[in-house]
Amino acid sequence: KNVFVSIAEEMAAVLGRTALSPNIKERKDFSCALFDARGETFAQGSHIPVHLGAMPLSVQAALGAVRFEDGDLVLLNDPYRGGSHLPDVTCVSPVFVGGQPLFFVANRAHHSDVGGMTPGSMPLAVEIFQEGLIIPPLKLVKRGRVDEDVLRLILANVRTPDERKGDLLAQMAANDKGRQRLEETIAKHGPAKLLRATAVMRDYTERVLRASLRRIPDGVYRFADRLDDDGIGGAPVDIRVAVAIRGERAVVDFAGSSPQVAGGVNANLAVTFSAVLYVFRSLVEEDIPFNTGLMKPLLIKAPRGSVVNAVFPAATAGGNVETSQRIVDAVLG
Repeated sequence: KNVFVSIAEEMAAVLGRTALSPNIKERKDFSCALFDARGETFAQGSHIPVHLGAMPLSVQAALGAVRFEDGDLVLLNDPYRGGSHLPDVTCVSPVFVGGQPLFFVANRAHHSDVGGMTPGSMPLAVEIFQEGLIIPPLKLVKRGRVDEDVLRLILANVRTPDERKGDLLAQMAANDKGRQRLEETIAKHGPAKLLRATAVMRDYTERVLRASLRRIPDGVYRFADRLDDDGIGGAPVDIRVAVAIRGERAVVDFAGSSPQVAGGVNANLAVTFSAVLYVFRSLVEEDIPFNTGLMKPLLIKAPRGSVVNAVFPAATAGGNVETSQRIVDAVLG
């Protein structure tokens, strides 16, 4: 566990030290994590929870859209493919062993501008197209070489291209470091031992969370909270949740929450997953690894088309920063 976490933290050190923008270098709005061949997290740094809970969905979206080759790096920010909001740009790189991608390293960093109708890409928008450049999973680096055409296209759609290029290069460097360290660890211990370790870590996290849930009396617990408005319409935005505890499982149901709204406070499903996982990790007293083992005892029900599971092309810039925290408030309540 400590080896894996140290790799994620070293990726973060590289990203933070080499980025150009204060947003990443000083505000440290970034996260790094390690994934298996199915895109499931097995280790991460102590970074941004709303990033980390959503990142497996982005990695899995990349796996479904792209055929990875050794030396590739896939870029994406689409909230409807596991992203959190458009300024959060995710980079995914494979770690090949014996001709197969055995692991993946990824980082997500908040860029201070990705285009859109206002500087900073956090506008009072009514659709995602107004918020900035939407990047589906695509290869920015192919077999170790940067695709300059893709890079030029991205930089042509942002207000601060030099800073964006510097931050993207920092993200590439962070993934390179993570891949290098994982390759060294594989050479030292062998791939079979590492694969066993990742499975054991996830099983341990799952077992401890199940034990924590058993300490909560069975029943259905309800709470409601709200945002003042969506910035456009002026009406309150409700978030309602019922948590059903049944032995060592929990069902988290957001039925009754407001339909998705015109303004940009809509949360996509990945953000809602992140918020719920953060709460249940906070319930555990033991020092467990944060990985997708947390998902196994939980069933999350978020009505499609609601403010906690918005559908395209709803604006989502504030769902990641405002609504995610209110979801946490509601589930903690």
